Formats: sequence, structure tokens, C-alpha cells
Amino acid sequence: MTAGFVRTARAKDADDLARIQVACWQHEYAGLLPPPVLAQLTSDEAVKVWSGRWEEAIANPPTSRHKVLAGVTDGADSGGERAVAGFASAGPSGDEDRWPGTDAELYELRVQPGLTRQGHGGRLLHAVVDTLVDDGFRTATTWVLEADTALREFLEAAGWADDGARAELDVGVTLPAIRLHTWIGS
Repeated sequence: MTAGFVRTARAKDADDLARIQVACWQHEYAGLLPPPVLAQLTSDEAVKVWSGRWEEAIANPPTSRHKVLAGVTDGADSGGERAVAGFASAGPSGDEDRWPGTDAELYELRVQPGLTRQGHGGRLLHAVVDTLVDDGFRTATTWVLEADTALREFLEAAGWADDGARAELDVGVTLPAIRLHTWIGS
């Protein structure tokens, strides 16, 4: 396991978050999305858009309970230079059958391909849960593409379970998604 830490994301991290998000999509969704759709979502122009959205989410979150966290390497593997290895974003649930006062949602959890299975995802997930608990949430949910078995298995190993809710993500093709949930309150 590689050492590292988690901190609140900074506006200057937005480019790294966009780069990681796009790299993950290219890695995980290559067989799921038609090549033109994936190319459009991961183009240089799209990376600029995603970077702007991350900068806005970090600098001007909709509420004080919306958080973006960055998982950072300790620099041991890169000559002492620390780098963003992954990120997570979370806040009040947006699902109609959840109450945003006590029900949180993990919106996104991504670790740079090539840096998975080194502890970054676990550190991010623990930090997100700690942050959500500190903000008064009792449960957390997240939507996972049905075909994203790596993320699903990671979350299930951490105690998340399928709650039976289903949705479809339409990105030029329809991708089925499932909702996982976990109890985080006391």
C-alpha cells in the first residue's frame, strides 16, 4: 500500500480532477460506450469543461454540505513531489425518495488508473464518510453503473449494499445503474 493522505480539494486541483475523471472514463467505459460518445466526453474541449465544473464545485459549492476531497500521494514514488491520485465528491442526496437532511450521496469516487489498489480509494472513502458524519448525515447512497464491477465490488467490500433502486444513464446509449447504500450514522 502506498502512503498518501486526503485533504479538501482546492480550486487549483480542478485540472487534476478533470484529468483523472477523463482517464477513468477512458479506462472503464471503453467497452461500454460507442467510441464517438467516449471521444466526445473525453476530448480536450470536454476536459476544459469538466475542469471548470470542478473548479466551480470546489470554489462555490451549492451548500456547505457539498464537499470535494482530493487523495494525494506522499511523493515517495515521484522524487518527493506530491500529486493528486484521486478524488471524491459528496453532499446531500438528490434522490426523490431520500431526505437530504440525513441522507447523503457519494456523487463521484475516482482514482487515477495505475494508482488503484494502493490505498487511495480506501482513504478517500473513509474521509468522505467522516465528513458526511460530521455534517450530520446518517445514511449514504451512490449510483454505480451496473457494468462498473470494480467500483461496485470495492464499495460492497466496504459495507455498501444494493438497495434495489435502478436507473438508466443516457449518454447516447442507455447504461443501467444501481444504487448502493450504507448506514454511516450512530
